[in-house]
Amino acid sequence: MKIKSKVLIIAGSDSSGGAGIQADIKTVSLLGSYAMTAITAVTSQNSTGVLSIVAISPSEVHKQINFTSKDIRPEAIKIGMLGNSKVMNTVLKSIIRLKIKKIILDPVMVAKGGARLIDRKSIKILKKKFIKNVTLITPNIPEAEILTNQKIYSKEDMIKAGKKLLNMGAKNVLIKGGHLKSKFTYDILLEKKKISVFKNKKIKSNHTHGTGCTLSSAITTYYSCGKSLKKSCEKAIKYVNQAISNAPKYGKKHGPVNHLNSIYIKKSFK
Repeated sequence: MKIKSKVLIIAGSDSSGGAGIQADIKTVSLLGSYAMTAITAVTSQNSTGVLSIVAISPSEVHKQINFTSKDIRPEAIKIGMLGNSKVMNTVLKSIIRLKIKKIILDPVMVAKGGARLIDRKSIKILKKKFIKNVTLITPNIPEAEILTNQKIYSKEDMIKAGKKLLNMGAKNVLIKGGHLKSKFTYDILLEKKKISVFKNKKIKSNHTHGTGCTLSSAITTYYSCGKSLKKSCEKAIKYVNQAISNAPKYGKKHGPVNHLNSIYIKKSFK
């Protein structure tokens, strides 16, 4: 298979392999692109929760981003867990300097098990500086509530929060609706002059660890290959739903999805 594009992933590592850099690499690779990484933190975690988080120094994060990109320039960048304000400022300066036009930010704030992954100072930087310098942000409902200081109970609330984020400087917003109590999930993309609603039947599963990381990486990959932002979101949502439906059912609590769900091995291995 010919490699379609190059994607730089800036995010934290997940020792269980379900989320973070590990999920990102699997997703980007499965969808046919070349994954590069800049690791912002190392976490010890599994399906039951996060045991520890060790931040990588801002200078090392800077080196990873810039030294890698000088040699192999990415078509797009996916940003996930940043962890603290110093790393966030370093990453912001780096991406501005690189002048990559396609940047997707997943504003990771809380792990699936409830562990907080970002401090208050970082949230301020995210709101005032960061969202203005990326192409798309992909908050879930709890993250959108933190960013907009409003509660979200419905599709209408999601749209209202999305408009607030646009007014705050975001160029495009995809609010993920998996936390709504409904038989369907509604993921809503707000562009400057257009609102798109992606409606899908909700899949009941405990195996949804890493869905946010996986979705943003899938969007970045499709977008890096030249598809429109709307089409990239549409195809990425479909990919994640298939990954949830075919989850391997590993772990005791919030297990991983199946990132390799579309690979079929034709040969028999003995």
